[in-house]
Amino acid sequence: MGKGRLEAFSDGVLAIIITIMVLELKVPHGSDLAALRPLIPVLLSYVLSFVFLGIYWNNHHHLLQAIRHVNGRILWANLHLLFWLSLIPFVTGWMGENHFSALPVALYGIVLLCAAIAYFILTRSLISHHGKDSVLAIALGADFKGKVSVVFYAIAIPCAFVNSWFACALYIMVAVMWLIPDRRIEKTLSQ
Repeated sequence: MGKGRLEAFSDGVLAIIITIMVLELKVPHGSDLAALRPLIPVLLSYVLSFVFLGIYWNNHHHLLQAIRHVNGRILWANLHLLFWLSLIPFVTGWMGENHFSALPVALYGIVLLCAAIAYFILTRSLISHHGKDSVLAIALGADFKGKVSVVFYAIAIPCAFVNSWFACALYIMVAVMWLIPDRRIEKTLSQ
């Protein structure tokens, strides 16, 4: 079957997730800058999550550029990824509202870890369907960034109970690593 419906559905779900996140930002009751001060943790968690969702949307788009069609296994793998991404507004809100305390920061990391694993499963399903010699398989190669991300999340989760800011720094490092443009798929498609 074609990939168009999968792409459209995924784009729609990600748009809804971002909308839900922004609706959680509450307008302050005061009209001066001091009224914004209590919202700083909420805004910081929102920005971090928005960046992560943008990274997933961007990479998902590139994955689908490199394939021709999908099957049922791929549809389920994609839903698995969307499930974990749909939990991001909840953990984002909890983390921000509780000023980055240990348990919310750890749960945020668990959701990020599960989303990363789900993304890995999706890529393996796509490669399995299109073959080890496919454009996608060649472009992804050993997927160093994906493996490092999982390791950073796995380290950050228990660290959140020792120092939640260190755990958040690891999450930010993963985001920065993925913000650096990954041109593997584009380069492979243009050859």
